[in-house]
Formats: sequence, C-alpha cells, structure tokens
Amino acid sequence: MTNILLDPRRTVVFAGDSVTDCGRRTDPDGLGDGYVRNLYDDLGERQPAIVNAGISGNRAADLAARWAADVLTHDPSLVSIMIGINDTWRRYDEDDPTTPEDFEASYRSLLDPLSCPVVLMEPFLLPVKDGQEEWREDLDPKLDVVRKLAVEYGAILVPTDVELTKQAGSVGPAALAGDGVHPSAAGHRALADLWRRYVLDA
Repeated sequence: MTNILLDPRRTVVFAGDSVTDCGRRTDPDGLGDGYVRNLYDDLGERQPAIVNAGISGNRAADLAARWAADVLTHDPSLVSIMIGINDTWRRYDEDDPTTPEDFEASYRSLLDPLSCPVVLMEPFLLPVKDGQEEWREDLDPKLDVVRKLAVEYGAILVPTDVELTKQAGSVGPAALAGDGVHPSAAGHRALADLWRRYVLDA
C-alpha cells in the first residue's frame, strides 16, 4: 500500500462527515485542519494528490447521494471512508434513526462502484456527556456492519473506535473529543497516526 500512496501521480479521496470535513470547504487548500491535513503533512514531498470529500452532518445515505460527483469523478487510487456517527446521533437528537440494515445498504452502495483499494475507518464514540453511553446500543451494530464489510470487500479496516477507546482510558475521552464525537487536535493526531499504522505500516 505504501507504493500506492507515496506517488504524486495517485489520488487518494477521504470521504465522511464533520470528522473528515474539518472546515475543508472554506480552506484554500481544501484539506481542512483535521486528520486529513495531518496525513498530507506527514506524507511529505512524495504525497499523492489528496482530496477531502467530507461534509459535516452527513450520514451514509448522504455520502451515497453525492458519491459519483464527489468521489468517483476523481478516479481515485484509494478511497478512505469514515461514516456512521451521525446515523447514530440523529436517533437521539432528532428522533430520526437509521437501522443497521439501511446503514449497510447505503454503505454497500459506496463500495460497489469502487475498483481501487479501500480503507474503512470505524465511526467512534468517546462518551463524555450524560446519556452518550446509551448511544452504544445504536452504534455497536453499525460498527459490526463496517467490520463485516471490510472483510467482505477486502478493505483495510482502521479500528478507530477500538483504539481511541483504549487511548481514552489513559488520557480521558475529553482530551481526544471534547463532545465525545468531534476530535480535538490530539484526537485528529491520533486518527492520522492510526491511519498510517494500519494502512502504511501494515
């Protein structure tokens, strides 16, 4: 995988929600100030073309609706996807749930048209607010979907939820994500490091 990434002739697209977006739509470079930016900086002079296609608030179905225009049009050499926390969150703040079955159907519609290597990053939750522990009832089945699809489609799985939960045990969840969902600078650094570990160093 390293050979694919360390080649300026290649294009890597990162797709997702606000965790990926991080202000990229108002950033002159289009990268935002989160883990995508960290990875861009980390890869140095031999970096591929990096496209941030994250949009804050998106659910899996939203990604599916804009997939051709925002992802496939770039003819990517690799696509990295992190989606799912809003599919859970909307159940609790807007009474608008997404079933695991619907989540899986939307996710499959992202994967089916791809003919390049794929990275699936788990959506994650680091509970810091009252009631967030209850979100696990909704999120865990969606994590099972992501893990199953990674195996089925031969994708690289970055176990973001597992690894950040471990780190939160040492530094506290708020150090990584102040509201349990949106990473701090340290959280984005951790995401970038995990991506490099599981994608570049595997």
